[in-house]
Amino acid sequence: MRAGPLVMVLLGALLVSIAGGLAFGGLLISALAGVQRDGQFLNTSTERFAYDSYALTTQPRDIQLDAGDGALPAGIATIQLKATSIPSTNAVFIGVARQADVDAYLSSVRHTELTDVRTDPFRAVYRDVPGSSVPAPPTEQTFWTASASGTGTQVISVDVRSGSWAVVVMNADGSPTGAVALQAGFRSSLFAPVGLTLLTVAGLLTLVGIPLMLIGANLLGKGLDPSLTADVDRRGGLPENPHRSSSDDPTRDVLAYPARLTGYLQPRLSRWLWLVKWFLVIPHLVVLWLLWTACFVSTIAAGFVILFTGRYPAGLFAFSVGVFRWTWRVQFYAAAFGTDLYPPFTLARVPDYPADFDVPFPARLHRGLVLVKWWLLALPHLIIVAALTGAWSTSVVVLPGSGDVIRTTAPSLLGLLAFIAGFALLFTARYPKPLFALVVGIHRWTYRVAAYVFLLRDEYPPFRLDQGPEDAEFRPRDTAGWAAAGRPFPPAPPRPPGS
Repeated sequence: MRAGPLVMVLLGALLVSIAGGLAFGGLLISALAGVQRDGQFLNTSTERFAYDSYALTTQPRDIQLDAGDGALPAGIATIQLKATSIPSTNAVFIGVARQADVDAYLSSVRHTELTDVRTDPFRAVYRDVPGSSVPAPPTEQTFWTASASGTGTQVISVDVRSGSWAVVVMNADGSPTGAVALQAGFRSSLFAPVGLTLLTVAGLLTLVGIPLMLIGANLLGKGLDPSLTADVDRRGGLPENPHRSSSDDPTRDVLAYPARLTGYLQPRLSRWLWLVKWFLVIPHLVVLWLLWTACFVSTIAAGFVILFTGRYPAGLFAFSVGVFRWTWRVQFYAAAFGTDLYPPFTLARVPDYPADFDVPFPARLHRGLVLVKWWLLALPHLIIVAALTGAWSTSVVVLPGSGDVIRTTAPSLLGLLAFIAGFALLFTARYPKPLFALVVGIHRWTYRVAAYVFLLRDEYPPFRLDQGPEDAEFRPRDTAGWAAAGRPFPPAPPRPPGS
């Protein structure tokens, strides 16, 4: 595997990944700018707060508006607070002031601090501050930066200023005990330019990253299987794939699905190594994140080529298969626990590694299927694969009206089987072979569906769980048919010693 093309792929994928994050942020911020158009604020939900004291205040750490000396330019950042007394016929006071002034005003006055606000479900957490003094009515104080009082909904707006600030809610006459409905809002004139800037930068990174990925992936693929490119250059196309079923095809009894996944169980596995394999493969996961980014992009590009020519670009095809192969080796090591042999950092086939994945290159692909097979036709398989490999979560309300919810997450069936296998290794130093066969079978189903979704083949995946280290029908009954088609059947990978 050549270093130059790999660096191009990884660098391009990194740029596109960064662009994706910037684009998401840019779209979100632009959407916020659209919401606050015409002077609107981005508002929270209205919630009820109650206090059995003279005042409800926020803690100093809750509002730290530090932007240097003085205030930000008008409109850069504005906070709006709405307060409605419960019942609404009572007069309510709401004000914002510097924390030092609030502390002096409420010194030795019994009041309530709002220490935390939790959502889903909503819950306010308070702290009572003891005191014996009676405060003067808040409407008579002159230190408020912004304040409002009266019946009905009271609204105040404050531009962001530097310093430590507090919000105070009281009865307008200074009497104790109250309940209030509060809503907070925020607006900024920076949303629109920031969103546009992020989208522009994301577009530029994408324009650089995608060509780097496609060129690098094509070069890598040609290096993985030069015979593909040689056949295309010499004859303008590859011989028709003998997996295709037809009445006159002498090799119609070959593999049920032309995506071959193999995994041979290592005879003697470590008792404890499976506990840390997830940590050991972190370098692989970082590289695979970038490779899969490139694989998604190259699949989209290949889809357009297939739509107009009926052919999958040979270099991109070999690259995608290589990414699948690399991923399966890492999963076989760290998820299926089938071997203790650390997976190599390569897209190419490694004959002496006990896990491999391969897909024969198709001579032609159906142009129209490229539009529907990856989502509509594959949907039944995707549901089954999600049931086999996806985690499940449930939420249970402890008592109606209490707001207490217990959330539980159950592991996927595949994860549960691997966990059982790990415990078997830990206590018996043996991996039950029927369990291993089932684990590999689930992975095999998943990879067949993935090969179909990623446009590598037109043949529909079978609804069949082929268990064990090899596919159900591993070699064709009529190998001469392959030679007659002009291409020998790919040899089976050699079994590792002792498997």
